[in-house]
Amino acid sequence: MKNLEPRLLWNFFHQITQIPRPSKKEERILAFVKQVATENNLPYVEDAVGNLVIRKAASPGYENHPGVILQSHVDMVCEKNADTEFNFDTDAIQAYIDGDWIKAKGTTLGADNGIGMAMALSVLSSSNLKHPALECLFTVDEETGLTGAFALETGLLKGEVLINLDSEDDGEVFIGCAGGIGTKATFGYKKETTPHGMFAFRVEVSGLKGGHSGGDIHLGLANALKLLAGYLGKLTETMPVHLEQIKGGNLHNAIPREAGAVVAVPYAEKETIRVILNVYLADVEAQYKETEPGLKISLSSVEAPAEVIDKATTDRLIAALNACPHGVMAMSTDMPGLVETSTNLASVKMDDATITIVTSQRSMGEAGKKEIADKVFEVFKNAGAEVEQNDGYPGWKPNLNSRILTITREAYKTLFGQDPAIKAIHAGLECGLFLEKYPQLDMVSVGPQMYGVHSPDEKLSIASTQKSWAWLVEILKNS
Repeated sequence: MKNLEPRLLWNFFHQITQIPRPSKKEERILAFVKQVATENNLPYVEDAVGNLVIRKAASPGYENHPGVILQSHVDMVCEKNADTEFNFDTDAIQAYIDGDWIKAKGTTLGADNGIGMAMALSVLSSSNLKHPALECLFTVDEETGLTGAFALETGLLKGEVLINLDSEDDGEVFIGCAGGIGTKATFGYKKETTPHGMFAFRVEVSGLKGGHSGGDIHLGLANALKLLAGYLGKLTETMPVHLEQIKGGNLHNAIPREAGAVVAVPYAEKETIRVILNVYLADVEAQYKETEPGLKISLSSVEAPAEVIDKATTDRLIAALNACPHGVMAMSTDMPGLVETSTNLASVKMDDATITIVTSQRSMGEAGKKEIADKVFEVFKNAGAEVEQNDGYPGWKPNLNSRILTITREAYKTLFGQDPAIKAIHAGLECGLFLEKYPQLDMVSVGPQMYGVHSPDEKLSIASTQKSWAWLVEILKNS
């Protein structure tokens, strides 16, 4: 990778992949960024939560131009395949080149947002670029709730223009994003002695693509938890079902790729569970034949557990998971093809006393966000769970008269002979939160082509990254 051009950019990205940087554990990557600043004799400031700003003076002749902020986040989503041995707290990402793509072996690559960081560091380390006064803002803990952006101090930034480097689509300029909120439900449960004469088995959903719960929600991908709940719901229609354990998904902003449960049913139903699975699997394979060719639902017998979750909680939990909405709820009437409102059933985790379900809701408007969040809230409240919602985060309303949008569009046209696409994104960006603290900001978001972010299928286009770098240089020259 270090031999790719431009070498400065790819060398930075390579170094970033070698530094563990899970959300909330960004100390090592921040130390690296500070080291780059020190090596280039550039001043930096850090706020109370760790957000870092590095400043670089304007090029000669650009002293009176509006200051520009280049923004990226330093943490990454840590997802791996079930059969991959990897510790995100200690291990370096094993990146490799496959044609035009940079990929990782069995894990997320971290191009989201490592490549944005690499671009910012390359600008800071370059001596031959033309640009206004620069501030490079590196925020922490973006992936687990935008907490770095939430806590960004007022008065820290001086620039009037902000270029967010966290987009994932070639030749597209994003000028708006969805707001979001999280809804969490907790079921308390008691353990009961497993009834006599039970057949126990493990059911596992696997082979799904997963992906970003905002940017990929419109692709018709399967949700492993919904498939698992659907099968369990089919069983409850014909037989008593006892759960010993259930789990699936991981992060609030990722569509679950895998889910599983250990289930006990009367021994007489041993063959029926497979018949029901065969019928159910045929239906879901037909539904997802285009989007999820690797879909698998498997059964394997296990030793009957001594205890199971109490029957009342099991029934309420399965019913609630089936009733919980997931996917696109509405499309935008203002921007064709843009998802207006969606919700993601993200994870189910349990301990010795509770089962916790995490969901996230997104909408381009506050009213839509509240409506779908309230609906999810009521589903779990009516099922007897304790339900809570976080404060959420605001969206970013598009401004088609933006000065930096005009500059960005013209720079692309100059370099590539055509206009870029102007879009809003259904995923949450930090830009909405920046506007709350710095309402004067004029903003766009750009970045190279990536696919499969937030999953081990994540890959970054080499050619698109080279193109995006040239575009950023041209934008700065004309800002």
